[in-house]
Formats: sequence, C-alpha cells, structure tokens
Amino acid sequence: MKMRLLGQAALWIIVLGTFWPRPAQAQTYSVLFNFGTSNGDPYYPPAPGTIAQGRDGNLYTTTEFGGVEGVGAAFRVTTTGKLSLLHSFNETHGGENPSSGLTLGTDGSLYGTTQSGGPSQGVIFKLTPSGKYAILYRFSGYPPDGGLPEAAPIEGTDGNFYGTAYQGGEQTFGSVYKLTRSGKFSTLYSFDSTTGVDLNTPLVQGRDGNLYGTTSQGGTRGYGTVFKITPTGKLTVLYNFDFTHGNQSTAPLIQASDGIFYGTTTGGGTTNFGVIFSITSKGVLNVLHNFSGSDGIMPRGGLVQASDGKLYGTSAEGGTQGCGTIFVMDLEGTFSKLYDFDYTTGCGPQVSLLQHTNGVLYGDTDDGGSGSEGVFYSFDVDLRPFVRLLPASSKIGETIGILGQGFKGTTRVAFNGTDASFTVVSGTYLTTTVPNGATTGFVTVTTPKGKLKSDKKFRVQ
Repeated sequence: MKMRLLGQAALWIIVLGTFWPRPAQAQTYSVLFNFGTSNGDPYYPPAPGTIAQGRDGNLYTTTEFGGVEGVGAAFRVTTTGKLSLLHSFNETHGGENPSSGLTLGTDGSLYGTTQSGGPSQGVIFKLTPSGKYAILYRFSGYPPDGGLPEAAPIEGTDGNFYGTAYQGGEQTFGSVYKLTRSGKFSTLYSFDSTTGVDLNTPLVQGRDGNLYGTTSQGGTRGYGTVFKITPTGKLTVLYNFDFTHGNQSTAPLIQASDGIFYGTTTGGGTTNFGVIFSITSKGVLNVLHNFSGSDGIMPRGGLVQASDGKLYGTSAEGGTQGCGTIFVMDLEGTFSKLYDFDYTTGCGPQVSLLQHTNGVLYGDTDDGGSGSEGVFYSFDVDLRPFVRLLPASSKIGETIGILGQGFKGTTRVAFNGTDASFTVVSGTYLTTTVPNGATTGFVTVTTPKGKLKSDKKFRVQ
C-alpha cells in the first residue's frame, strides 16, 4: 500500500556535476510489509530494534515475538518489501525475545542479542545472511555479567564488540561489556544508582575512540544519564538528566558531521512529552526541541543523520492520529513534522530509522497495519544515493568494504581524490584498499551512472 503526502510541493533537484542522478518526487510513505498476516511471521518490533543494511543491499532486523515458536524472529526484507524469515528463536537453547535488532560486522555477518533464554538470561549471537545462527556468549543472570541485554553490540575500530546489558554488572543495574573476536567476554563497567540504571540502548563509538551511551534511569537526579567510557573501562558521566532537559533516554546517541552527539528522551522537557538534545564530548547539553503533542510524544527511537545533513526520527505517540510521527530537524534546531502515522499504515514506531544507500529511509512500527501487529515501511524524501564505508576509519594499506548500488562496471574508487585499488564483489558491495597518500575526507565511487559519494568522511588512522 502507498500513501502520498498532501500539501507538499514536488522538489525538483538539479543534479550538478557527474554525481548519480535521481528522479524528483514528493515525500512518499509506503507500507512494504504488514507483520502478523501469516503463521510464523515476525511481529511487534520493539526498541531498540536496530535495522542493518547487508552487503546484498537487503535490510535485516529482529522482532521480539513471532517466528515458528512465537518467541522472536530474525528476518530479511528487500527494499521492495519481500520478507524472508532467517531464524526462529528457541527458548530452550537458542535464546528468546530479541529486541536488539541487528548490526552488520565487517565480516558481513549480523550480530544481536536476546533478552532471555539460552538457557540463561540472554545471549549474544551471530547470524549470517543465509541464516546460519551461532551463540557467541550466554549471560549467567548473576554478577558479574548479569543479563537481559536489549541492544545489539557494535564492532569497535579495534575489531572487538562492545555492548550493554540492561541488568548486567555487579549490582545488576546495567553494564557495558566487551567481546573479543575469539569469544572472550569481559564486563568493562558495572553501573550503580549514581552513574545510571537500566541500559537498553546500543553504544556509539566516537571519533575519539571512546564509547558513548545513555541510561534510562538513575544518576544523581534519577532521570538517567549520558556517559562516556573508554575501551578499557574508564567511565565518565557527562550529564545527569534533570527533567527540564529531558527524562529517560531510551534511544542511542549519534555523532553528527559537526562532531556533536544528538539524542532523544521519552519524557521531560517543557511538556513532559520528550526532547531532542545535543551534547558535546565534554558534557555540554542543549535542548533543541521540546515535543508538544501535535508534533509527537515519546520519541523512543534515536536519530539518523541522512545524506542531506539533517536529522530524521520518529515519535512513538502523538501527532494528529495519536500513532506517532516522522520528523526532521537540522543541526541548528529547526524542526518540521513530515508524517502522521494513522494505524492503518502503522502505529507506534519505536525503532531508529535507517537510511539505505539508495537514499530512502526505512523503519518499522510495533502496532497497526492490516495485521494489527506492526508494519515495515519506507519513507522517501528525495535524497540522493550514496555509499557507506565499513569501517569508516582505518590505516593505510588495510582493506575496507563499501556498501552501495550499481557497482558493476565501476571504474574508480578514490579516497579524498587519491585513487585506490578495488574489487567489485557484487552490484551492492565492493572492497578497496586504503591507498598510500590517502587523507581524511570523502570517498567516491565512479559507476556507469555517475559518482557516488560516502555519507561520512573516511578517517585515516
């Protein structure tokens, strides 16, 4: 099903130079898949529910319920809405209730967690795009590792995986953990009531190499915290939420192109409907937007900086239909509501949007749709295709992957203008070697249709 927003003038884009052209069109919301319409379907995708783009150009994530046994599923969905079930979770041995979604590793596999099962208090798992499932670690439910991980781990620049556990650590208030490639697990930090309670969001690694995240409760005021932690486990509380500047951040942070971190809270602010905030690595926090109700209530998901430099996100409630909204904000704080969910086309989005390298935004809802169990949707705001680097920081001479489209027939890959050797693996994935003389800057890939530019600058270590 497809709905075209009314009252929006068509935006005609003049494509300059030789960059990949794209037909102009209005903002378009499309339901790609209605969850729960067939036996074994995934359904009710919750936060944080990270959506990943695979090397094959398809989208991958999880739902907390559904699948063959009803305790969760991992699935693949194409950009046109064809869904394939990859793995049905099993409460006895394989873990259950994966709210994490999936993150893409540099090896092409997908990584996530389950909140329970295994038999344990949750697991960290690895899943190949073909559906091969492996448990990497089982949480004990007791100190020091604790359990109930809700978020997917991220791969650090050192090749290790870092994540959070909702009730991990010595006091089961939450923890940050590290998992090496060889499978060695260690608890980096155990939270207490003063540093934060209840970690349910994934981490983000900053340009400085440190890891950043939020807690939804605790801290000196009880409303949650923003923290920074080194890969060796030294933690600094950057900010204690005070209700006026937000309450209960359940969304991951992002570091935008200006080097500042951005996030949301589900409550607090001038109306107690939640806020969008920015925070520096030194802990200076500013509220950029207070939600009022008509523009949204309770933004549970995080933000994504799209290829136009603006921040896009969703609210889980509010708007004209009470089912949530899609919004956009620039880095100066200018805010606009773009779409109102209406239950028929989905309700209650909790998951952060993903921008595919085709330029289109994708997300899901945990309610509404024809099956009343959520939808997977696309939202096209006429953004140009680009390429994504995996990883976006490395040393000269090392090999990195590039996600995109139209790669067959590629004639050039350049790091900030310096040519690099490359191998086209498929139409949606290629590998390249960071060349001698490369400097920090954007990477461009020249395809038969034109140049594709990376959404972020590549940093030469």
